[in-house]
Amino acid sequence: MTTLRIGTRGSTLALTQTGMVADDLADAYGVTTELVTITTDGDRSNEPLSRAGGTGLFTGALRDALLAGECDVIVHSLKDLPTAPHDQLVVAAMPAREDPRDALIARDGLTLDKLPAGARVGTGSPRRMAQLRARRPDLEVVDIRGNVDTRLGKVASGELDAVILAAAGLTRIGRTDVVTEFLDADRWPTAPGQGALAVEVRRGEEDLVDRLDHAETRAAVEAEREVLALLEAGCSAPVGARAVVDAGLLLLSASVYSLDGTTTLTSSHATGWPEDEGDPSREVAASVARELLDAGAAGLTGERP
Repeated sequence: MTTLRIGTRGSTLALTQTGMVADDLADAYGVTTELVTITTDGDRSNEPLSRAGGTGLFTGALRDALLAGECDVIVHSLKDLPTAPHDQLVVAAMPAREDPRDALIARDGLTLDKLPAGARVGTGSPRRMAQLRARRPDLEVVDIRGNVDTRLGKVASGELDAVILAAAGLTRIGRTDVVTEFLDADRWPTAPGQGALAVEVRRGEEDLVDRLDHAETRAAVEAEREVLALLEAGCSAPVGARAVVDAGLLLLSASVYSLDGTTTLTSSHATGWPEDEGDPSREVAASVARELLDAGAAGLTGERP
């Protein structure tokens, strides 16, 4: 193969993070790379994420292009990827994770606790909406769509008092200067897989990219995503999860929210990592999910706005 064709969405963020993967592949394998821009259903739709059919919204067209041979590799924001395995494709690499936290961008340098009552805060994520309502029920939560610049523009214009975005995306495009507060990941768990990238290939072609795989990132992200799968919740469900590898342990905490913010269920467990036998990510996720389901989580993840 003389040139490795890498499929990507066409947003500034997607092109930036795919370009980073392309550079890493060129360094690791000595290949020439070419970006192939693909428009997804999520790029065409202006529907709120909660009603647009979130699972696969930003990934289906990329996968179709890979299966059709239009590219050799595709790069996703891992939090957008459905949790169910694909029978013909495999995530062969998860590079080292970027900052998984959410970031507040507010007028006048305000933090979340200092926003005045009635302030308008924009997000397209049901999970973030639920968290906002739980922590600040006096705020007005506004459902928004659009790329990073569009969302930031709503604050600059005064249409909104603040928006919440992923810190990882802002870091990758060099816009952390606009952040007025990074939200603590322990108090404010984020989407399973947030901050991580998924490099996907056709089954049997893992050796095209697997040198980029980062073992600790994979362990943490697979634990977070396994909780989501066991809860049978989609990628836009009001579920936050945080897993870390530390001192020989894989620690996982997950929270499930009611969309009105009045109910929060949380479970935390740990297991040894790495282990010679078994699958630590699945094991710790099973413990967390079982506890959440026993507490009534199924009734919360099935809600709609």
